[in-house]
Amino acid sequence: MATCEVCGNDYWMAFEVRTVNGATHTFDCFECAIHKMAPICEHCQIKIVGHGVEVNGRFFCCAHCARAVEGAQGAEVRDAVGARPA
Repeated sequence: MATCEVCGNDYWMAFEVRTVNGATHTFDCFECAIHKMAPICEHCQIKIVGHGVEVNGRFFCCAHCARAVEGAQGAEVRDAVGARPA
């Protein structure tokens, strides 16, 4: 069994997540993995669970938050949600 590094639960179905820099993390559930690893929106401070938006190396949960912080470059960002092809 493996122990979750967030909650300390020793669980037979724990899983590992390996990052691009070679670090390995062990979790017993996705909730703990998100708590530990999800980036935080630099505008509203919410955990970014979906794709999010990156502008100038800064992470945002959506285009609205990117526009609120990043000025001209943020103004170019658009969310795809609700967009419909012509």
